[in-house]
Amino acid sequence: MVDLNLPPFDYKTKQVEGKPYIFDLLRRKYVRLSPEEWVRQHIVNLLLTHYAYPKALIRSEGGLTLNQTQKRTDVVVFDRQGQPFLVVECKAPHITLTQTVFDQIARYNHVHRAPYVVISNGLTHYCCCINHDTAEVHFMDDFPAFV
Repeated sequence: MVDLNLPPFDYKTKQVEGKPYIFDLLRRKYVRLSPEEWVRQHIVNLLLTHYAYPKALIRSEGGLTLNQTQKRTDVVVFDRQGQPFLVVECKAPHITLTQTVFDQIARYNHVHRAPYVVISNGLTHYCCCINHDTAEVHFMDDFPAFV
């Protein structure tokens, strides 16, 4: 896997039938290691260790229904009242973060209505604050603090 623009961490990997797996701290099991999963695990580590987001309030690979179709959000962080706080869309490092990616997370967040969204390919990250009442979007310099 490529080096990312995210803090390194002690991860566990193993081979299963010749294929790489990485231990997912949230799901507490080994999952297939793809370039997107590599980014997701680094983002989860960042949220847990650098921003002190509570592990119990982070969900990885959660399902949602959008236009009668089942989709999966990469990471959703909930606030202490159980409402979505932050939605993260992870892409593989070779994927360029285009308007299409922003549109994807906007569709997902139309369901979640979280005040913050992040897209990352592990090399570039964008964090936005969203005012759902006015539809205003503001780019942030950093991830939001968890309160």
